[in-house]
Amino acid sequence: MKKKRQAKRTPAAKSEKRYWLDDTRNVNKVVYAVYAICGLLLVIDPLIHKHGPFAIEHWFGFYGIYGFVACVALVLTAKELRRLLMRPEDYYDD
Repeated sequence: MKKKRQAKRTPAAKSEKRYWLDDTRNVNKVVYAVYAICGLLLVIDPLIHKHGPFAIEHWFGFYGIYGFVACVALVLTAKELRRLLMRPEDYYDD
């Protein structure tokens, strides 16, 4: 029988409330569940008939690739906007 590992807690941390995502095992379960769902969606992608107006929408994995590229573009755009909109550190000081 496998023993359950408990996270080491410092004396000060014993009084703090622990949430279910504070345990590394629970975080790993969530990550593996997301991986499984993504894999399942990728496997059933060819079985789903798509009604898109453009031929590119019928390619295998198009929506996953499109979403990934859009997410990367959003992050890169936000990084550039930060340079444009960033204020000096003491901007709001009196």
